[in-house]
Amino acid sequence: MKYLIEARIEVNGVVDKNDVVGAVFGQTEGLFSSEFDLRELQKSGRIGRIEITVNVQDKKTIGRIMVPTALDKYSTALIAAMIESIERVGPYTASVKIERIHDLRAEKRRKIVERARAILYEWEKSKIPEEDEILKELEESLLRAKMIELGPERIPAGPDAEKSDELIIVEGRADVINLLRHGYTNVVAVEGVKIPEYVKSLAGRKRRVIAFLDGDRGGDMILYQLHSSGVKIDEVARAPYGKEVEGLTGKEISDALHRAVPLEEALKGLKMPKAVERERVELPEGIKRYVEEVKERLMAILLDEGLNELKRVPVSELAQELENYKDSAKYVVFDGIVTQRLVDILSGRPDEVYLIGVRMGDISKPADNVKIMTFNQL
Repeated sequence: MKYLIEARIEVNGVVDKNDVVGAVFGQTEGLFSSEFDLRELQKSGRIGRIEITVNVQDKKTIGRIMVPTALDKYSTALIAAMIESIERVGPYTASVKIERIHDLRAEKRRKIVERARAILYEWEKSKIPEEDEILKELEESLLRAKMIELGPERIPAGPDAEKSDELIIVEGRADVINLLRHGYTNVVAVEGVKIPEYVKSLAGRKRRVIAFLDGDRGGDMILYQLHSSGVKIDEVARAPYGKEVEGLTGKEISDALHRAVPLEEALKGLKMPKAVERERVELPEGIKRYVEEVKERLMAILLDEGLNELKRVPVSELAQELENYKDSAKYVVFDGIVTQRLVDILSGRPDEVYLIGVRMGDISKPADNVKIMTFNQL
């Protein structure tokens, strides 16, 4: 159908839908040639089913007449005028007013254009990287080539980490890459809360050591571990609250380093949760295989005590699925951040359960039975 005629009918008496149908067909019949007879047009499919609705209000009948047509606009206008010529329904006088003629093709075109926009948007999100993304990937590969590994633990570092008399200590490999991107080459990563021995000896040989950490609870944990492990730290710089060093701009890095404070000041008011202060948890050797399976895949694997797989879900659905397996899952290995919500779900169990994620979020209420480990600790 091309068009939809929409009309309002008002009858000065009480009638039903069949009366209106009879008037539409009866009073338009014979006005023009058989080419415009409504019954013949319906038989040939050039007009569709005529829809009529009626309501009685104060001894009057008010209704709507809807006529879909596949005719051209001139013939459609003539059909509309024919319907508007109806003067009686049954024994009562009536009036019909055409309110609107919808262009159904225009509506369809609009919907097609909207859908095309949506398809294009999805396509843009998933298409091959554009030039700027390719250049960024090239830059990343060059920076990785520039990065070196130090000590028996093969910790990521900048090329001047050993030569410079100043050292910047960060948490992970991505932090090193970001600092290299912005020209800081005297940087080394600890790769988790278990501080490598080489970092301790390297820091001890430096004139000045700055710990540059994320602006969240994870940064607090690294600072706590650096201090408790006896690593020489002169000053502490932090990313803005809620941000990570790996995502900072050059200006944000410069500002943070300029705002570095002495270690004693940074330690004031630092309260670490019990979960961090406990000894390192020992896990079955088979766990590492599952860690490699979920890494960089945004997946989660739920395992029972015998390391039998119970469920494999996207990280976005982990909290919901964990509710269903909170009594049977012993190990939860996932490519995401350990959050307070996950701890709360498992806190009611009488036995120990293990959350193993990329890093720890803000755990303000640790549970004694929930053991937390990050990939870097394995």
